[in-house]
Amino acid sequence: MPKKKKIVVKIGSSLLANSEKLTLRYAFMNGLMSDLAQLQKEGHDIILTSSGSVALGLNMVDKRPEDAGILDKQAAAACGQPLLMNAYRQVASEHDMDVAQMLVTVDDMEDRRRFLNIKNTMYRLFENDIVPILNENDSIATRDLRVGDNDRLSAKIAQMVEADALIILTSVDGLYNIDPSDPNAEFIAEIDDVSEHLESTTSISALGSGGMLTKMHAANMAQNAGVETIIAEGIIERPVSSVLKNERRFTRCLVTGETASPLKVWLSNRLQVSGTLVVGNDMAAALVNGDCGVSRGDVISIQGDFTKGDVLHVYNEDGEEVARGLTNFSSEETMLMARHLDMPVEDVIGYKTKSDVIAIENILILKDNHLQLDAPEHDQKVVIPA
Repeated sequence: MPKKKKIVVKIGSSLLANSEKLTLRYAFMNGLMSDLAQLQKEGHDIILTSSGSVALGLNMVDKRPEDAGILDKQAAAACGQPLLMNAYRQVASEHDMDVAQMLVTVDDMEDRRRFLNIKNTMYRLFENDIVPILNENDSIATRDLRVGDNDRLSAKIAQMVEADALIILTSVDGLYNIDPSDPNAEFIAEIDDVSEHLESTTSISALGSGGMLTKMHAANMAQNAGVETIIAEGIIERPVSSVLKNERRFTRCLVTGETASPLKVWLSNRLQVSGTLVVGNDMAAALVNGDCGVSRGDVISIQGDFTKGDVLHVYNEDGEEVARGLTNFSSEETMLMARHLDMPVEDVIGYKTKSDVIAIENILILKDNHLQLDAPEHDQKVVIPA
């Protein structure tokens, strides 16, 4: 019997919904669920990350994709999500498969406690042979409704459950070096370094919020978590098992290097920035060498309104991101401590502590395989007086 695998499958709106009528493609959905049901019967745990709620709800709010603003999309998501899940439930039942709905936001994935709660729920569903179907909770999202959330969400889920594979199904058969409509385009079957291919991935589909660029970002996140990513065409017979059995062409993004601990993998794969610190170049070098954490005296400037337990991005004076870590203090406490180095910490913040702003055991040093985030503009920061 083949080894049991955890498989995360991501489906985009362009596969699920007709771009003109904005109605479900039941033939695609039936083929997909039939394939997943067979894989489940073979003993594999399946997680489906599915877009589609916004596209399916647009008719009800009388909007076209190109004309819909964020409030229209939120309302459309509220209308479309019941349609989407009802269709999944009906089709799944035809293949003797049970499904469950889980709606999450970026904040749920970035908060450590909620992240672990979601993980525990999914493992309990696995124990009962139920397939979790996850979607971004677009009806309440504001800044979270941005390009490619479900691509990156699928990578976060793959990281969460320590999946064996992340399969992103899309409208093309994989990655090309240039736009695949160009006759000179060359297919790329295997990728070691995702960052080398970002410039060739700028187009997006009519219905989907993301394009190949966000799929590359998702692949990088999965790589860092020790999960292989496959990007393949979705409108095909047995769309998932045909990939797993290597029966057709697709792009494989390999796992490279040694995978960090689950905590540090979670630190590395950020979908939003709670706050940032800038430290001196010498201090940044010491961090990279693993010599220390970040103390209050190391902080040159602060950006963002963060609280204890948030993940901060640490930059050197040249604007290069060098590390990410869990903060032991809020932004207000950090600012006060950094501005009053001549005073005992307990006199500044009102309680006694010996903690660094970021302790050494809660820091991830960024490597070449991590996609770094650009430093925020200087006028957005609170500069600590020398």
